[in-house]
Amino acid sequence: MSDDHDDNDDSPPTVPPLPEQLTRLQLPFLRTHYHQLAQQAAEQGWGHIEYLEHLIRGEVARREDKSLERRVRQARFPLVKTLDQFQWNWPKKINRPQVQNLFRLGFIPQKANAIFVSGVGLGKTHLSIALGHTACLHGHSVLFTTAVDIIHTLSAATAVGAGALKRSMQRYLKPSLLICDEVGYLPIDKLGADLLFQIISERYERGSIVVTTNRAFKRWSEIFNNDATLTSALLDRLLHHAEILLIEGKSFRAKDQVEI
Repeated sequence: MSDDHDDNDDSPPTVPPLPEQLTRLQLPFLRTHYHQLAQQAAEQGWGHIEYLEHLIRGEVARREDKSLERRVRQARFPLVKTLDQFQWNWPKKINRPQVQNLFRLGFIPQKANAIFVSGVGLGKTHLSIALGHTACLHGHSVLFTTAVDIIHTLSAATAVGAGALKRSMQRYLKPSLLICDEVGYLPIDKLGADLLFQIISERYERGSIVVTTNRAFKRWSEIFNNDATLTSALLDRLLHHAEILLIEGKSFRAKDQVEI
């Protein structure tokens, strides 16, 4: 009788080593730390559930850190600023409790807006970045941009076609918080005014906007091609649910020259 046991091998399939399985499951923290934590569990007398809790807690923390890194990267901040870095003693006038309350982020779930109004060099861009970074820390999607960048991007998309414009607009409509810096620093032509109005109109009561501007609202028609009707409609939507934060004083960037 011929020996054909090799053709009828009923032995169980080879199970891949644990690190390989954890790699397949995309659990890098478990793969890297399961042995170390097993030793710690033995030394400290952890039960099976406690050991598992430490592994899972570490994996969750790793994923949260990665998610935060991704949100900050996608926010496209020019640099990272925090509220702790803000020099409260420089502006001549600033409502500190109002600013600190804004950093509790209650306006984001309410789909409300915040507008920083001041001259140059008083920290409104710093505060807007810090506010956006705080929003990222609390799980919100954020995009930082300038009014000019929005207009340039959408104008280029308009030249391509309606489909390209729709896709480009989603970039500014999708985030929970849109930060639009430097409204009023440069005049805007009719097309630019119409495009910026579309963004503000589409986000109205759907997503929060933070705006920084160096112009009083009564002068905004000068920004928007002297179109009083469009400016009125834009401000109506922007200010309906908005916290307005006024900052007064001399430019911090001119501080050294002032002291000389």
